[in-house]
Amino acid sequence: MSDPAVTVVLIEDDRQIRRYVRASLENEAMRVFDAGTGQEGLTITATARPDLVIIDPGLPDMDGVDVIRQLRGWTAVPVIVLSARCREKDKVMALDAGADDYVTKPFGVAELLARIRAHLRRQDRSVTPDSARVSFGAVTVNLPARSVQRNGETIHLSPTEYRLLVALVRHAGCVLTHRQLLEEVWGPAHAQNANYLRIYMGNLRHKLERDPARPEHIVTETGVGYCLVGVR
Repeated sequence: MSDPAVTVVLIEDDRQIRRYVRASLENEAMRVFDAGTGQEGLTITATARPDLVIIDPGLPDMDGVDVIRQLRGWTAVPVIVLSARCREKDKVMALDAGADDYVTKPFGVAELLARIRAHLRRQDRSVTPDSARVSFGAVTVNLPARSVQRNGETIHLSPTEYRLLVALVRHAGCVLTHRQLLEEVWGPAHAQNANYLRIYMGNLRHKLERDPARPEHIVTETGVGYCLVGVR
């Protein structure tokens, strides 16, 4: 099912979970390098050049969030957090640090594998706002032309609405925190103005969703942020 060339680095201090996840990924023909500490994980990631990193933030030598921050200093590799920490603030910290996804323990292997495949597909697409045309539902976004259509009809977005949509498209399939979206669309000075985000996200849903009150594509991760799903 998976490309044999896919390489994953697993940073997890629990030996049993590490063996379990490694065996599950290898059963999908993935190549897995594992580490029990943050520093070991950073070293392996630098040398193995993986397609994806899975990390438990509760590491013995350093916090996994700090590992993610260090990784983001030199690589854009997808990072999935696998954690027993289920508090909202822990998820927000990890995502703000640069993680692409957050899976809480206990977890199902099928779900973890599905998330891995989703991130690898997104990585393969290499969607950028300068070189791609993407679709979700009845909506088509022509990024080079800066145009948006729904059911073949042009949808007029304000400059801010369009910047917000591009941010979601660029990170399709990933949860973007409120802070990440505010900084990317409005700038660092507006990182706390969540009201801006609610208003413009509502505008986008009204213009692009079949039923704005029950969005199918621009979905809310309660207390954390937003995610664009169903992109093809």
